[in-house]
Amino acid sequence: MNKQHEWMKAHICVGVKTGIITSAKITEETGADSPQFIPMLEETKNNGFSIMEASGDKAYSSRDNVGYVDSIGGTAFIPFRAGSVGKPRGKSWAWRKMFHYFMMNREEFLGHYHLRSNVESTFGAIKNKFGGSLKSRTKIAQTNELLLKLICYNITVLIQRMNELGIKTEF
Repeated sequence: MNKQHEWMKAHICVGVKTGIITSAKITEETGADSPQFIPMLEETKNNGFSIMEASGDKAYSSRDNVGYVDSIGGTAFIPFRAGSVGKPRGKSWAWRKMFHYFMMNREEFLGHYHLRSNVESTFGAIKNKFGGSLKSRTKIAQTNELLLKLICYNITVLIQRMNELGIKTEF
Protein backbone atom coordinates (compact mmCIF):
# COMPACT_ATOMS: atom_id res chain seq x y z
CA MET A 1 0.00 0.00 0.00
CA ASN A 2 1.45 3.36 -1.03
CA LYS A 3 0.79 6.27 1.26
CA GLN A 4 0.09 9.60 -0.40
CA HIS A 5 1.05 11.81 2.53
CA GLU A 6 3.40 11.81 5.45
CA TRP A 7 2.17 13.67 8.49
CA MET A 8 3.75 15.81 11.15
CA LYS A 9 2.38 15.68 14.68
CA ALA A 10 2.22 18.74 16.92
CA HIS A 11 2.03 18.15 20.67
CA ILE A 12 1.09 21.33 22.54
CA CYS A 13 0.40 22.65 26.03
CA VAL A 14 -2.27 25.35 26.12
CA GLY A 15 -3.05 27.71 28.99
CA VAL A 16 -6.64 27.28 30.16
CA LYS A 17 -7.20 30.96 30.95
CA THR A 18 -5.13 32.55 28.20
CA GLY A 19 -5.41 30.11 25.31
CA ILE A 20 -1.69 30.65 24.68
CA ILE A 21 0.44 27.75 23.48
CA THR A 22 3.01 27.46 26.26
CA SER A 23 5.05 24.63 24.76
CA ALA A 24 5.16 22.62 21.55
CA LYS A 25 6.98 19.54 20.28
CA ILE A 26 6.84 18.38 16.68
CA THR A 27 7.21 14.68 15.83
CA GLU A 28 6.70 12.51 12.81
CA GLU A 29 3.36 10.76 12.43
CA THR A 30 4.61 7.64 14.21
CA GLY A 31 6.20 9.59 17.07
CA ALA A 32 5.04 8.45 20.50
CA ASP A 33 2.87 10.87 22.48
CA SER A 34 3.74 9.98 26.08
CA PRO A 35 7.47 10.92 25.99
CA GLN A 36 6.55 14.48 24.92
CA PHE A 37 4.49 15.17 28.05
CA ILE A 38 7.16 15.82 30.71
CA PRO A 39 9.47 17.95 28.51
CA MET A 40 6.51 20.14 27.49
CA LEU A 41 5.39 20.63 31.08
CA GLU A 42 8.97 21.38 32.16
CA GLU A 43 9.24 24.00 29.43
CA THR A 44 5.88 25.48 30.42
CA LYS A 45 6.91 25.62 34.09
CA ASN A 46 10.36 27.06 33.29
CA ASN A 47 8.69 29.82 31.26
CA GLY A 48 6.84 31.02 34.36
CA PHE A 49 3.47 29.36 34.01
CA SER A 50 1.77 27.71 36.99
CA ILE A 51 0.64 24.13 36.48
CA MET A 52 -2.13 23.29 38.88
CA GLU A 53 -3.73 20.71 36.61
CA ALA A 54 -2.56 18.89 33.51
CA SER A 55 -4.82 16.86 31.30
CA GLY A 56 -4.19 14.72 28.27
CA ASP A 57 -5.76 11.83 26.43
CA LYS A 58 -4.95 8.17 27.08
CA ALA A 59 -1.89 8.34 24.85
CA TYR A 60 -0.20 10.34 27.64
CA SER A 61 -1.20 7.87 30.37
CA SER A 62 1.90 6.68 32.22
CA ARG A 63 3.10 6.44 35.80
CA ASP A 64 6.00 8.77 35.01
CA ASN A 65 3.72 11.47 33.59
CA VAL A 66 1.25 11.33 36.48
CA GLY A 67 4.13 11.26 38.97
CA TYR A 68 5.83 14.26 37.38
CA VAL A 69 2.70 16.42 37.58
CA ASP A 70 2.33 15.42 41.23
CA SER A 71 6.01 16.24 41.92
CA ILE A 72 5.52 19.85 40.75
CA GLY A 73 2.41 20.30 42.89
CA GLY A 74 -0.21 19.69 40.23
CA THR A 75 -2.84 17.07 39.52
CA ALA A 76 -2.84 14.97 36.36
CA PHE A 77 -6.21 14.26 34.81
CA ILE A 78 -5.28 11.62 32.26
CA PRO A 79 -7.74 8.75 31.78
CA PHE A 80 -6.42 5.27 32.28
CA ARG A 81 -6.08 2.76 29.46
CA ALA A 82 -8.15 -0.41 29.50
CA GLY A 83 -6.46 -2.97 31.72
CA SER A 84 -4.69 -0.36 33.87
CA VAL A 85 -4.41 -1.15 37.56
CA GLY A 86 -3.79 1.07 40.56
CA LYS A 87 -0.59 -0.69 41.57
CA PRO A 88 2.27 1.80 41.75
CA ARG A 89 5.75 0.91 40.57
CA GLY A 90 8.66 2.52 42.31
CA LYS A 91 7.64 5.81 43.88
CA SER A 92 4.59 6.45 41.69
CA TRP A 93 2.04 6.75 44.49
CA ALA A 94 0.38 9.54 42.54
CA TRP A 95 -0.63 6.86 40.00
CA ARG A 96 -2.46 4.89 42.71
CA LYS A 97 -4.13 8.03 44.08
CA MET A 98 -5.35 9.17 40.63
CA PHE A 99 -6.39 5.65 39.61
CA HIS A 100 -8.67 5.39 42.65
CA TYR A 101 -9.96 8.92 42.10
CA PHE A 102 -10.74 7.99 38.49
CA MET A 103 -12.54 4.78 39.54
CA MET A 104 -14.51 6.28 42.45
CA ASN A 105 -15.26 9.80 41.14
CA ARG A 106 -15.31 9.32 37.39
CA GLU A 107 -17.77 12.12 36.61
CA GLU A 108 -15.76 14.67 38.62
CA PHE A 109 -12.50 13.37 37.12
CA LEU A 110 -13.88 13.70 33.60
CA GLY A 111 -14.99 17.27 34.33
CA HIS A 112 -11.35 18.19 34.90
CA TYR A 113 -10.14 16.00 32.03
CA HIS A 114 -12.42 17.72 29.53
CA LEU A 115 -10.41 20.93 29.91
CA ARG A 116 -8.14 19.24 27.38
CA SER A 117 -10.74 20.25 24.80
CA ASN A 118 -8.91 23.61 24.83
CA VAL A 119 -6.13 21.85 22.93
CA GLU A 120 -8.58 20.56 20.33
CA SER A 121 -10.11 24.04 20.02
CA THR A 122 -6.63 25.48 19.53
CA PHE A 123 -5.84 22.99 16.76
CA GLY A 124 -9.19 23.82 15.14
CA ALA A 125 -8.45 27.56 15.27
CA ILE A 126 -4.97 27.06 13.81
CA LYS A 127 -6.32 24.98 10.93
CA ASN A 128 -9.12 27.48 10.36
CA LYS A 129 -6.83 30.54 10.34
CA PHE A 130 -3.72 29.13 8.69
CA GLY A 131 -4.85 26.01 6.84
CA GLY A 132 -4.68 22.36 7.77
CA SER A 133 -1.91 21.26 5.44
CA LEU A 134 1.77 22.05 5.14
CA LYS A 135 3.15 23.26 1.82
CA SER A 136 6.84 22.61 2.46
CA ARG A 137 8.51 19.52 1.04
CA THR A 138 11.36 18.66 3.38
CA LYS A 139 10.93 17.52 7.01
CA ILE A 140 12.92 20.46 8.36
CA ALA A 141 10.89 22.96 6.33
CA GLN A 142 7.62 21.28 7.39
CA THR A 143 8.66 21.45 11.04
CA ASN A 144 9.53 25.13 10.68
CA GLU A 145 6.27 25.85 8.85
CA LEU A 146 4.25 24.14 11.56
CA LEU A 147 6.11 25.96 14.34
CA LEU A 148 5.52 29.24 12.50
CA LYS A 149 1.78 28.53 12.41
CA LEU A 150 1.87 28.01 16.18
CA ILE A 151 3.75 31.28 16.70
CA CYS A 152 1.30 33.14 14.45
CA TYR A 153 -1.59 31.67 16.41
CA ASN A 154 -0.04 32.91 19.68
CA ILE A 155 0.34 36.40 18.18
CA THR A 156 -3.35 36.46 17.20
CA VAL A 157 -4.33 35.36 20.72
CA LEU A 158 -2.16 38.08 22.27
CA ILE A 159 -3.71 40.74 20.02
CA GLN A 160 -7.19 39.48 20.87
CA ARG A 161 -6.48 39.54 24.63
CA MET A 162 -4.97 43.05 24.38
CA ASN A 163 -8.16 44.28 22.69
CA GLU A 164 -10.45 42.47 25.12
CA LEU A 165 -8.62 43.85 28.16
CA GLY A 166 -8.03 47.33 26.72
CA ILE A 167 -4.25 47.09 27.01
CA LYS A 168 -2.48 49.93 25.20
CA THR A 169 1.02 49.26 23.94
CA GLU A 170 3.69 51.53 22.56
CA PHE A 171 6.46 50.20 20.39
